[in-house]
Amino acid sequence: MTTSGGHTRSRRGVGTGSMPAGLAPLSTSFPAPLLGGLIMSVSALVFAVVAATLYAGHQLADHVLGQSDAQASNKAASGWGGWRHLLGHVGAYHLVLVVMLVITVVVLDLPVTVVGMVAGLSFSAVTHAVLDRRWPVRWILQHTGSADFADRQSPICGMYLADQALHYGCLWVSALLIAAL
Repeated sequence: MTTSGGHTRSRRGVGTGSMPAGLAPLSTSFPAPLLGGLIMSVSALVFAVVAATLYAGHQLADHVLGQSDAQASNKAASGWGGWRHLLGHVGAYHLVLVVMLVITVVVLDLPVTVVGMVAGLSFSAVTHAVLDRRWPVRWILQHTGSADFADRQSPICGMYLADQALHYGCLWVSALLIAAL
C-alpha cells in the first residue's frame, strides 16, 4: 500500500496506524528510513519487539502464571500423567505468550501475519514441550562436554540454566519466524 508521501507501508500490515507528523512510514524493503537517519528494516524492528515480548512472556509464563507446582514436578514423568502435566504447562505458557503478543501487536500496530504467528508459536510450543521432558537437555549437555554441569546443583543448577538457555534460543527462532513470515 502506498501512502500519501509515496512511501510503501508493510506488505503484511495488520493495522492502519498513523505516523507522527514529520515521520515517514517504514517500508519492508531495506533500507527503510528511521528516526535520526538510522537505517533499519521493518522486519528487524518487528523481530526486536517480538523477541523482547517473548522473553518477558517466557519469564512470566515459565515462572509465575503458566506452571503450577504439580506441573513443574511431574511434567517429565513417564506415562499419561507426565504428558498431562506437560501439556497443561505448555498450554498455559503459550496462552500467556499469545495474550502478550496480541496486545503488543495491536498497541504498536506491528505488521505481523497469522502465518508468522502460528509458525512462531508452534515452533515454541513443540520445542518447549520437548525441552521440558528434561532428558533432551541432559543429552545435549552430555554430548557437548558438559556432563558435570548437568549434574551440578550448587551453587547453581546446571540443568535449569541449560533449560532456560535452550528456551531462549528457541524463542529467538520463534521471533524470527514471526517477523519474517
